[in-house]
Amino acid sequence: MPQAQLTLTVPEETWIGDLSRSYPDARVRILAALADEAAGVGLAEIAARDLPDLVGDMAAYDEVIDLELLQDYEDEALVQFETTMPLLLFAVQDSGVPLELPFDIVDGAAEWTVTAPQDRLSELGEQLDTVGVSYTVDYVQQTIDSDQLLTDHQLNLVRTAVEVGYYDTPRTCSLTELAEELDIAKSTCSESLHRAEEKIVKQFLEDVTNS
Repeated sequence: MPQAQLTLTVPEETWIGDLSRSYPDARVRILAALADEAAGVGLAEIAARDLPDLVGDMAAYDEVIDLELLQDYEDEALVQFETTMPLLLFAVQDSGVPLELPFDIVDGAAEWTVTAPQDRLSELGEQLDTVGVSYTVDYVQQTIDSDQLLTDHQLNLVRTAVEVGYYDTPRTCSLTELAEELDIAKSTCSESLHRAEEKIVKQFLEDVTNS
């Protein structure tokens, strides 16, 4: 399945865009977030030299209707906030793409990593355009969820094969040595490894074809 990393430019007229640009050296890390049609709630870890000023300014925005300081230590704080303008979350919600948390907002830019089918990624791009958030695609790559694709036995076999050098070039571990490492028969090792490789290769080709 395709995985993409995006760098979003948060509009200056939004409260979080204005706040992060006012404190360009600060980092706002969104740890958790939830939104509906009217508002959004977020949990954020904030690191800034002028932390009290930043938190005070954040609470002063009209769009931030509630802010609670949960803990703070030196130049870091944990805050929970509610806002009527969770612009970035609106775009994700409408596209149906699950947002991977946490993500950082620094000086008006947010970095997102998203994993979804190609049509969903395209829909996310359209939604970002709709809400006026410009973005660049840093990379797109194919991923394979081995934990679901392989059985526990197959996953352990493939991991061990990689660790002991069976897939190195030149190979530093033979099939016989791999079987001994796993304490299984050579024939069993060969057949199990082949079945695991078959699943991985077919899934990879399927993802490439559908991307």
